Amino acid sequence: MQNNLLGPEPTRLPERPEQQAAIDSGKDPAEVAAQWPDFSEAWAVLAEQALDKGEHVAAYAYARTGYHRGLDQLRRNGWKGFGPVPWSHRPNQGFLRALAALGKAANAIGETEEYDRVKKFIEDSDPAAPGI
Repeated sequence: MQNNLLGPEPTRLPERPEQQAAIDSGKDPAEVAAQWPDFSEAWAVLAEQALDKGEHVAAYAYARTGYHRGLDQLRRNGWKGFGPVPWSHRPNQGFLRALAALGKAANAIGETEEYDRVKKFIEDSDPAAPGI
């Protein structure tokens, strides 16, 4: 068995062209999430919109959904609970945006333990990802 001394390989989620086109075209993210509930980017957009409106509890719920759906996909694609999740790979961005929104919403509702955990998770995934 050969050990990779540099750590695990980056995890790159598969392309989702139909779902990505729906979001990129401006389709209502709630409709996209209803049609493809495992598409983290739709949940991330919903969370970001809720944050912009000051709806922190709704943002938290949307972001947590996108985060968990993204974790499921990461695990199915070989992620072992640690290692890089590159922001530069577009299919990863929905998960990372949901994670960032979760941190912002957690901070807004005083959930400091989760905020700290999410901040570390983002930094460990890819320092180039949007911060909280």
